[in-house]
Amino acid sequence: MEATTLIESFRVDGKVAVVTGAGSGIGRASALALAGAGAAVVCADIDGASATAAAQEIAAAGGVAEGVTLDVSNRGEVDALAQRVAAERGGIHVWCNIAGIMVEGPFLDAPEEDLDRIISVNLKGVFFGCQAAGRIMVTQPEGGSIINASSAAADAPSPNIVSYAICKAGVVQMTKSLAVEIGKKKVRVNAVAPGFVLTGMTGRYFVRPDGTVDEEMQEAVIAPMRKFTPLRSIGEPEDIAAAFLYLASDASRFMTGQVLRPNGGVAMV
Repeated sequence: MEATTLIESFRVDGKVAVVTGAGSGIGRASALALAGAGAAVVCADIDGASATAAAQEIAAAGGVAEGVTLDVSNRGEVDALAQRVAAERGGIHVWCNIAGIMVEGPFLDAPEEDLDRIISVNLKGVFFGCQAAGRIMVTQPEGGSIINASSAAADAPSPNIVSYAICKAGVVQMTKSLAVEIGKKKVRVNAVAPGFVLTGMTGRYFVRPDGTVDEEMQEAVIAPMRKFTPLRSIGEPEDIAAAFLYLASDASRFMTGQVLRPNGGVAMV
């Protein structure tokens, strides 16, 4: 492949992409990256206002986007969104399951309701998204690309996040199994497993109730994270968005059932 053609293969012009969790963090960065590379993006988030804000940011930069409210744990909502987008936009070419929550606490004291809550979003939400997107993509001659958010927690065990880790490990196996099942229909299924990234989810440790950052606490949280990685650094949402863009584009046309790990080297598998 010629160099110019190879570079162009990272573009997603003409593709329709749905991104869950697009209201903030990695989801928002991924929605912006896909739009910047030419995709029409449906920004979905349980916080409809933040999804709309992301879509407006894309539109202000000259892209095409809409913001929608979506509870990924509600199968009916996920199916309805997929069907509407496909009908209105002529198909769905990329679906990114990024929406997720964190529930922390000692394993021995973990209440069942917390387990149910995280499974409903982080595991069932991905399952529903894969189903809804997959049903549409297998009918398209060009197939499509489903990209699931896993985590370094699936590879590198940490205390107090067992429920989160088992969900993210489940996403990895779901990704591989589905890739085998629908690959013959030209549908690729891959996952991205980030390391520690500065987002609202991790920022809860050092962001005050008024939204300001406690810089001393921030450094106390980030310093050991840097120390654990060979690169001695932590990630930004854009670092992870680059992996989602690659997997969405034809540059990764020969890749399925894989897990990309932009994690600074904290886990090497």
